[in-house]
Amino acid sequence: MARVPGAFYVVLVCLFISETVLSTKPRNVLILLADDGGFELGAYNNKICQTPNIDALARRGLIFNNAFTSVSSCSPSRAALLTGTPSHQNGMYGLHHSIHHFNSFNNVTSLPNLLRQNGVYTGIIGKKHVGPSSVYRFDYEQTEENNHINQVGRNITHMKLLAREFLANAQKQNKPFFLYVGFHDPHRCGHDEPQYGVFCERFGSGEPEMGIIPDWSPWYYQWDEVQLPYHVQDTEAARRDIAAQYTTMSRLDQGVGLILKELESAGHKDDTLVIYTSDNGIPFPSGRTNFYDPGLREPLIMVSPEPDARRNEASGAMVSLLDIMPTVLAWFGVKVEEAECNDVGLSDDTKSLLPILKKEPPHSEEDAVFASQTHHEITMYYPMRAIRTRRYKLIHNLNYAMPFPIDQDLYVSPTFQDILNRTRSKQPLPWYKTLKQYYYRPEWELYDVRTDPAELNNLHGKPSLAAAEGALRRRLVRWQRASRDPWLCAPSAVLERDGPEPVCRGLHNGLVHYHLV
Repeated sequence: MARVPGAFYVVLVCLFISETVLSTKPRNVLILLADDGGFELGAYNNKICQTPNIDALARRGLIFNNAFTSVSSCSPSRAALLTGTPSHQNGMYGLHHSIHHFNSFNNVTSLPNLLRQNGVYTGIIGKKHVGPSSVYRFDYEQTEENNHINQVGRNITHMKLLAREFLANAQKQNKPFFLYVGFHDPHRCGHDEPQYGVFCERFGSGEPEMGIIPDWSPWYYQWDEVQLPYHVQDTEAARRDIAAQYTTMSRLDQGVGLILKELESAGHKDDTLVIYTSDNGIPFPSGRTNFYDPGLREPLIMVSPEPDARRNEASGAMVSLLDIMPTVLAWFGVKVEEAECNDVGLSDDTKSLLPILKKEPPHSEEDAVFASQTHHEITMYYPMRAIRTRRYKLIHNLNYAMPFPIDQDLYVSPTFQDILNRTRSKQPLPWYKTLKQYYYRPEWELYDVRTDPAELNNLHGKPSLAAAEGALRRRLVRWQRASRDPWLCAPSAVLERDGPEPVCRGLHNGLVHYHLV
């Protein structure tokens, strides 16, 4: 039995409003959020997938090469972005909708609620996928809760008109605005509407019985010419899957162009902070639901209208999507105070990214981001915690004795079915792992991501890295403690409160309680 060191009961980011100073100069924010989008962008050196609008956006601003989500799952990642807190802290443990039914805690403070309280007109168009509604309430809502998701998430003509309506409303109210556009591309169709193709790439294409999206000119790709990610097997089935994904990335790109045109037509190109990113990794093996880099690493483009902002540049700063909330608050002048609430260094706290838009911060090998995941679907209980620095990544798989779970969308995909069929029939599988290696993972994974970017050589327990691994563990524990992680003592002990501080009570299950080391 061991006491958890430090003040566990205080949250990581102890923010409270101290003063609101909305600038006299017009200031607005537009967030463009892809759904399962990755680096299939010309701006990120993909030479095949055509994304001229997002590429043009990147040339106007700053592109981040080291941006990471804090959780590789849809609803949890969106809740984290909108609250600035990890999923274990805000309560969005898994998918919000249907039988999964996860919700954030009722007392969580979200970005739309906070901005509305401070005189900002807030709106969401497209995928919302978080709850409860009282915690994530926008003034203007056109989402899957009152529309078909394809109409507000993939029908870019309809989305354009909704954006026009929102901007007109903001003008009438004479308020600064925060508009969050949640595209549903390039999410898979999965079981829901397979007639539209594996990525809904035929929806609105003008093909027979597929309907038409007037503003969309579909791009089609040859399967043998796609730029295959290293973590996807090199087979025709997988390449055709990627080709379909590219088509929906092009629809997303054209949608981004339409929204930006509406912004300019409304006279807000020069007073709006524009942010483009994605919720989590792409829906392929080692991507979404994983803590390997294809699941955590995200595109992030930010364009500031400030005259001294960086343009057509790239940043190597280590940033988290948890930093979006403090960035937006700082942009609107909603000032917050940070209580002295933990012993974690400042580099481990969320931060505004606005200074980076003007000047690159000093490089440090100690820069880090953190990740926390518990569920995706309700049946996919596989809690993980991770810390990633510029050189190392340490992953703690708490449920490591069980096979890694597969979500339904990935299971029915051509890529995963190809892996299954080839494994069953013992056919050649030109993949960087075996299915067994993918399913069964050790409790601890330590990678030197600088020399081993594919994360294939687990260095956990290597004597020469004992000091480095120990430092990463201690830093991860501090972050878990400061963010009130209920899984802090798992899987070797049970967390109980005993007096002023919590206690880890050993389970004697054969596992070493690493908090004692």
